Amino acid sequence: MTGKLYGVGLGPGDPELVTVKAARLIGEADVIAFHSARHGRSVAKTIAAPYFRDGQIMEQLVYPVTTEDTDDYQGEIDAFYEEAAAKLAAHLDAGRDVVVLAAGDPFFYGSYMHMHKRLADRYEWEVVPGVTSVSGASAVLGTPLVERDEVLTILPGTLPPAELATRLADTDSAAILKLGRTFGNVKTALEASGRLDGAWYVERATTGRQKMSPLADVDPGEVPYFSLALLPSNSKPEARKGEVTVVGLGPGKTAWLTPEARQELEAADELVGYTTYLNRLPDRPGQTKHASHNQVESERAAFALDLARKGKRVAVVSSGDPGVFAMATAVLEVAAEAGDVPVRVIPGVTAANAVAAKAGAPLGHDYAVISLSDRLKPWDVIAERLTATAKADLVIAIYNPASKARTHQVHEMRDLLLQHRSPDTPVVVGRDVGGPEEEIRVGTLKTLDPDTIDMRCLLIIGSSQTVVTDAGVVFTPRRYPTD
Repeated sequence: MTGKLYGVGLGPGDPELVTVKAARLIGEADVIAFHSARHGRSVAKTIAAPYFRDGQIMEQLVYPVTTEDTDDYQGEIDAFYEEAAAKLAAHLDAGRDVVVLAAGDPFFYGSYMHMHKRLADRYEWEVVPGVTSVSGASAVLGTPLVERDEVLTILPGTLPPAELATRLADTDSAAILKLGRTFGNVKTALEASGRLDGAWYVERATTGRQKMSPLADVDPGEVPYFSLALLPSNSKPEARKGEVTVVGLGPGKTAWLTPEARQELEAADELVGYTTYLNRLPDRPGQTKHASHNQVESERAAFALDLARKGKRVAVVSSGDPGVFAMATAVLEVAAEAGDVPVRVIPGVTAANAVAAKAGAPLGHDYAVISLSDRLKPWDVIAERLTATAKADLVIAIYNPASKARTHQVHEMRDLLLQHRSPDTPVVVGRDVGGPEEEIRVGTLKTLDPDTIDMRCLLIIGSSQTVVTDAGVVFTPRRYPTD
């Protein structure tokens, strides 16, 4: 008995848009077949991966050429389809059910159709429809494709610009697929048909990497294949509501950037932040960076909020965790004055935690976090807090210890602490942790040299219980003596 052939649509990218039936068939199949280019990556396989089970046969069908590789593309691609169909036929003849994965819908510009044409007359088959990229793009834009008696036209971007322009001028709504290298011609056709102003560009709809913008604003040189142009219903979409997300980058290492933070950064239209922090992030197509110096937090926050009022998705970047002596408070303070822009805060690895981890576990018990910067609060307040914390025998994480304009604070801090702490109290100095000049020094309160401390340092002052091992590992026990 031969197996059954399934063409299974997976939708535009979000694995949760896979239908219940598609998920069941993927899990039940003996063989999972998927197409890929020579680099080996497969969008369809990535979407379907949550529904795989152990023991399934994975049949990768690798396209051997592109349109740029050969003068006989159609001949070579037809030969590839014959070879691929023969591989699937061997599984079907052996009684194995074969699911051919298809991003979007199997019969909507999909590769599955070429297998179907070659196998459907010999084997039992079933096609499971999927959400198309056009539907996905319409959904993320939040605008209808067509209304009442309007006509929707689906066009490949590979058509000549003149033909595209003619068809676009004669339809109510349109979706243009197969962009990538064709984008320039598509933009020319939209302009020639007088439809450019109403056109939208959508990239990787429904995924964590999706991007949306008016098509007129897109750089033709930065358009991937998995994108489309959408000319929605004549009723224009509502202006997209903007928002501000304050994102913690961590202390320096790219590996310390959380997946959530990475996703927010990739999804943003605009990045706002201190120049040094923005320089840590790669340039991305369609994304604009707005850099400023380090002492204009309120102005930076107001600028980000104004961008959001224009419908932009804005990420304000901050080193470490944005809620620890960083940009989250500045943005929330300014946003609270008007209350018209939503603000979200995405946490990051703090400098204190990063330095502590490099030294061992000095923050293993109760601790306080104090900034020595007196730019926004008086030194008298800082001194009072240092004294109270020292009396309480708390470990202290010291932020912003010194700068070019502030050189006395570390001296005064050390003198204050020595009034209540043993001179042998362990001190950890972390400099540029996570960066190329990372340095961890372990010493004592009496040997702390303030002249070696700058703004790139974070200090951890131990408690009476903090231990330094012979190997130089620092930790504060979780138990505190009761006697």
